[in-house]
Amino acid sequence: MLLPIDDARLFFKLMPALQVFGNQKLKVIKNLQDTEQYKKISNEQRVKLRNAVYEHPDVIEFFVNENPNRFSNDELEIVAGWKNFIAGQFFIQRTLKKYTIFIRDEKVYGVLGLIEPLDQVLGGYPLPVYVKTTLLPFKGKIIYDGLLEGSNVFFGPGISGELDHKYRMAKRNGTIIESLDPDWKPAPSKPGIVKDWKPLITELQEKASKLRASSDDPEIQSPAFSLVKASLELASVAVEFPEDLEKLDKALNKVMRASNKAEKALYFLDYN
Repeated sequence: MLLPIDDARLFFKLMPALQVFGNQKLKVIKNLQDTEQYKKISNEQRVKLRNAVYEHPDVIEFFVNENPNRFSNDELEIVAGWKNFIAGQFFIQRTLKKYTIFIRDEKVYGVLGLIEPLDQVLGGYPLPVYVKTTLLPFKGKIIYDGLLEGSNVFFGPGISGELDHKYRMAKRNGTIIESLDPDWKPAPSKPGIVKDWKPLITELQEKASKLRASSDDPEIQSPAFSLVKASLELASVAVEFPEDLEKLDKALNKVMRASNKAEKALYFLDYN
């Protein structure tokens, strides 16, 4: 989830140097001359300067060519790669052991934190959250540039469900973007053996269709049988149409209605 500590230190060596150089070219913040002064400016000033540098990406090329800080070729190669940055709005959807999931439109990115896990940076704010930041390549991985502009907006089940679907589809298809290097390609996914559950579910549905409670049977049986049938219908849709959110949602609603009826039946049994 985090860069190795030596790489994080390297990032915080390179980025302030680039920002100070950019300020010298663009004149964004007065009296900012070196990286020690950069460490003392506010986050608002850093965001303002950061945005100006990314609006003039030729600053990165000038920095690499002039090499004012006498960085090594390896260090300059890292900075040169930052011309492939992706700036804008992202959803942070979930944190994983391997990386944090950022989603923008239909693209899903695996992003490493710097010195703190991103869920800590966000102060424990419930995910998903909508942030403005910049993604950067770093030694074949993706990091963010250390600056997050967040919003205090809670997202309902609709948006949360859509983001979860995008993540799961990207995971399933092996399309989570793990590097911004131009020649990076996802590792080919290994074809798995998918078990065909349809015959078993069909058999269970045929048997469940015979579940019919009579007027002489305990009152709980009828809603219980309905719940069984609705659950099997959901299982059938999940097997045949695993990516059809509309069909899945419709089948799930049937299960919830059947469950509610069973719960009411239990309540009246207890009441009586």
